[in-house]
Amino acid sequence: MSTVSSKGTVRVHRSPIDWVAGALVIIGALNWGLVGLLQLDLVAAIFGVASPLSRIVYVLVGIAGIYILVRAFMPAREHGLAKL
Repeated sequence: MSTVSSKGTVRVHRSPIDWVAGALVIIGALNWGLVGLLQLDLVAAIFGVASPLSRIVYVLVGIAGIYILVRAFMPAREHGLAKL
C-alpha cells in the first residue's frame, strides 16, 4: 500500500515478506561483493562448502531475488496510484 504525503513524496508500506526478501537480497549482494573483491564466500565459510545449510541460504537468496524483481515491475494498485 502506498500513500502520498503533503510534500508529494510517496510512502510505501512494506509487508514482512518484503522486508525478509530485501534482507536476503542484501545478504546475497554483500556475499557476491566479497567473492568478487576478496574471493571469500562468506556463506560457505559460515555453513560449509556445499553443505545443506549453505545450499538452503543460496536458494532462499535466489527466491528473494526473483520476488524483488517481480515486485519491482508490478504497478501500484491501491488508491489509484498506478499512474505514479
